Amino acid sequence: MSRYVFKLPDLGEGTVSAEIVGWRVKPGDTVAEDDVVVEVMTEKAAVELPAPVGGRVVSTTGVAGDTVPVGAELIVLETDAGAPSVAGAAQPATAPAVAAVAAVAAVATPAASPGNGAGAAHLAAARAGRVATSPAVRRRAHEAGVDLRQVAGSGPNGRIVPQDLDSYVAQRAASTPLRSASRPLPVAGRSAAARPATEEIKVIGLRRLIAQRMSDAKRNIPHFAYVEELDVSELESLRRHLNSKPPAGAAPLTYLPLLAMALIRVLRDFPQCNAHYDAERGVLLRYAAVHLGVATQTPDGLKVPVVHDAQDLTLWQLAAEIRRVSEAARSNKAKREELGGSTITVTSLGKLGGIASTPIINAPEVAIIGVNRALERPMVVEGAIAIRRMMNLSSSFDHRFVDGYDAAAMIQALKECLEHPATIFMPV
Repeated sequence: MSRYVFKLPDLGEGTVSAEIVGWRVKPGDTVAEDDVVVEVMTEKAAVELPAPVGGRVVSTTGVAGDTVPVGAELIVLETDAGAPSVAGAAQPATAPAVAAVAAVAAVATPAASPGNGAGAAHLAAARAGRVATSPAVRRRAHEAGVDLRQVAGSGPNGRIVPQDLDSYVAQRAASTPLRSASRPLPVAGRSAAARPATEEIKVIGLRRLIAQRMSDAKRNIPHFAYVEELDVSELESLRRHLNSKPPAGAAPLTYLPLLAMALIRVLRDFPQCNAHYDAERGVLLRYAAVHLGVATQTPDGLKVPVVHDAQDLTLWQLAAEIRRVSEAARSNKAKREELGGSTITVTSLGKLGGIASTPIINAPEVAIIGVNRALERPMVVEGAIAIRRMMNLSSSFDHRFVDGYDAAAMIQALKECLEHPATIFMPV
């Protein structure tokens, strides 16, 4: 027997360290080559690191939340005599080892460790190696205490899809013996009393990155907030008409793509709002193209997938692309380039939109447009009371580069487009 020391490899793009999100193994576990042993997170990506060799885990270094420098010892494996020795494994990982890493830009997947769920022995034997599935399924399996090696995959090449996990959990629940009649049911008051008064939750991975970026944005950017009320009655009428005759295979339109179309039109006259501030060089970069960020709530936290070159898309194309990148972000399938490079962001809380909000700018951008809930309200129209559909836009601007007058003028221009939606489609 010999020992193999696996060190944190160079993950590229100038990475000098990474944060441990969670270990998938513990001392005493046996792993096969290419089994994921630890998940780490850099400033740009969540990365699953596979074992370069098979063997028994002797020791691991660090716990979730610890930062480890490149080249530092991560895990020691006891291998067969034919495996590389400690001396041979002490060097940083080579290019082939790094190539085996599965990285997703700006996506953090909660830690998962081998579960103890029951299953067929032949499935475990057949899945001694790496189980093919998504990070979201791995997280759900970990939370449910399911060993994915016991789950039969129906996807391509035996990949486990969410329905496979659901079926396995349902079958396991059905086979669980009913509670014995002689065993007392839990008493509500007793369980509440046994519950701890406080719960400590370590802030790691994507949640830590979100917290850091939000703090940096709020600390470094002097936000100028502007809220305006819109009458979207005509916009709603247009939306319903378009949804009555959608293109084949198209999903129903929401307000978001219509807002995006209007925003793209307005930004031609307000290029200072479609920009990045490069703090290191002290340069403001104005973009001709609109790379639209779409703030999206996911199980792992807030992400901002991007529709690149949104100005080149039709309304239905824009709606489909917004839907596609949002779903990709929620399911951890977004590509690296789809999670970066936005020049301005829109954010909507949908039915939870409230009356007004104060969105935080997605640095290095200089503006963010927030959509609040649309409601029918009695309004005075030409001296008479009428029921109109009203909605607020809550926006924030970087006051260093966008003057209050220009911010208000842009929102007023956006309001005019949305209240008279035919103008959205007029040639410039």
